[in-house]
Amino acid sequence: MIFITGPMFSGKTRFAAQLLCCGETLPAGRAVTRVQELAAQCADPAALVALADRLAAYEVVVADEVGGGVVPIDPAERAAREAAGQLACLLAERAETVVRLFCGLPTVLKGVLP
Repeated sequence: MIFITGPMFSGKTRFAAQLLCCGETLPAGRAVTRVQELAAQCADPAALVALADRLAAYEVVVADEVGGGVVPIDPAERAAREAAGQLACLLAERAETVVRLFCGLPTVLKGVLP
């Protein structure tokens, strides 16, 4: 699995589509995006691990980076942000390749690109 992360609107989905040679639209069975939103629905660490295991079956997983800005005052928003960060760590562990995109420029953090 290739895990792609980076700030919002940094070109992650376009880069994933290029990797999968599928034009502008990512194929549903091969790639999944915005997984940080799924993390917010996990009630405990075991649920996050199970989610990471399910997501690792995809060829490409895309997540927005969270935690680089102001810490939310709302406890639920803080918990969702923490869960998203934990999921990103779990996905990076499982990934063969980890890429961070910034301003449309990929930086390989782990492994090699195909």
